Amino acid sequence: MNVPLLTVTAAVPAVGAILTAAVPAARRTAAKWLALLFSLATLALAVVVAVRFEPGGDRYQLTESHAWIADFGVRYELGVDGIGVVLIALTALLIPFVIAAGWNDADPLETQSSRWRPTQGFFALILMVEAMVIISFEATDVFLFYIFFEAMLIPMYFLIGGFGDRAHAGSDENAAAQRSYAAVKFLLYNLVGGLIMLAAVIGLYVVAGNFSLQEITAARAAGTLDMATNTERLLFLGFFFAFAVKAPLWPLHTWLPNAMGEATAPVAVLITAVVDKVGTFAMLRFCLGLFPEASKWATPVILVLALISIVYGALVAVGQRDIKRLVAYASISHFGFIILGIFAMTSQGQSGATLYMVNHGISTAALMLVAGFLISRRGSRLIADYGGVQKVAPVLAGTFLIGGLATLSLPGLAPFVSEFLVLVGTFARYPVVGIIATTGIVLAALYTLVLYQRTMTGPVKEEVRTMPDLRVREVLVVAPLIVLLIGLGVYPKVLTDIVNPAVQHTMSDVKQTDPKPEVAVEAVPAEKGEAAK
Repeated sequence: MNVPLLTVTAAVPAVGAILTAAVPAARRTAAKWLALLFSLATLALAVVVAVRFEPGGDRYQLTESHAWIADFGVRYELGVDGIGVVLIALTALLIPFVIAAGWNDADPLETQSSRWRPTQGFFALILMVEAMVIISFEATDVFLFYIFFEAMLIPMYFLIGGFGDRAHAGSDENAAAQRSYAAVKFLLYNLVGGLIMLAAVIGLYVVAGNFSLQEITAARAAGTLDMATNTERLLFLGFFFAFAVKAPLWPLHTWLPNAMGEATAPVAVLITAVVDKVGTFAMLRFCLGLFPEASKWATPVILVLALISIVYGALVAVGQRDIKRLVAYASISHFGFIILGIFAMTSQGQSGATLYMVNHGISTAALMLVAGFLISRRGSRLIADYGGVQKVAPVLAGTFLIGGLATLSLPGLAPFVSEFLVLVGTFARYPVVGIIATTGIVLAALYTLVLYQRTMTGPVKEEVRTMPDLRVREVLVVAPLIVLLIGLGVYPKVLTDIVNPAVQHTMSDVKQTDPKPEVAVEAVPAEKGEAAK
């Protein structure tokens, strides 16, 4: 009997969300442990998916296909390639840390009624987001993907607006207003992108007659489906706009700093390390797979937007006074690198972009979660309110430093490999673009080291003099992420072996090959004996 492994992997956190929400109000601790248990079960299933996936096998594996809305050509179709496998693994890996880090973030205040159940709702929403993200990475039916691409906005809206950061400057009313503004802005931006994509999804059905990614790409490769040039470009723009909002790409990025700033640190990790990856993943799977010619047509403009994201995000991060908003703008810069690698149209660039999605997720989770622990102790997100933390909480300061160094892509840590591949792949085809992109590296070093210097070094401020160091639960959250950053920095082959075959399929979709290096090689003189022959 064949177990529908992909369906089960997405269903387990969804079932966990329902059961967690049903836990009685007074049993908050039971709800937390139940949510953690289901997240660990999902992680185990993601490991099984990775083990059963054969990098040298078919492009889409562990496939499932069932009739759903037959009259409109909609099927329940799932399948994973190497890119989907590593992103499912990233999602399943991070959610247990998000839950453990947010263990006490949603406990009701003393002034709230005992009937109020924010704890159960908080962890149920996290699990529901996990289920929707995982099935988005698995869906090979465009309509099925669209449903969950949009549906994940609802639990994220409540996580941002209903469970905001308690370390907010100002009154409770002001904090609630800021959270509401951030949640509504997040929802509106992504809904607009989703509505435009819906029009493109309908247009794709009119042209292709079905929503199956595999059938449409096969028909395009065989020459039996020929889209008019203008039609393909319009459909591409509809899809890309929605993914660029989710990613986020400049100038559609402005919702992210608000959302990450007002959310709790674990939810901020959920936004940028998990949910936003759906946008960049979809660019690889759907934009390049469905609309190869339009993707090449739009590449020059997208590369410019990616460069602006890289430089703009890093420059604004340098001037931030709020720790969480600094990490948000740094993420905008990093997403610029990811999109740059995707549209460099080289195997190195796309492999680097995929690794960047994984490594950025881990490094941002490490930095943001430690920042959340720091903020919860001091009760402030402002950089100026800290100083000398390393003298009173050395473990906290040390883990914060490693997370920061990973963010600036220090050699030996995982993000360096992905950033290096993106730049090599970009230089190979667009050397000027690659040169400009390297400025993001310099600026990353600036905002990261200045952040550490202002918060962790110098005289000990009176307000942080009694600050406790990381507790056992907090160390257990951060330590595995740091081990992963070092391990994948030293040995990235465990990921590249899975990713590279999928990247080659994507390169084949867009009919691109890597440019040959233009290096003059001097002829080696033959041995005298060989010359005589």
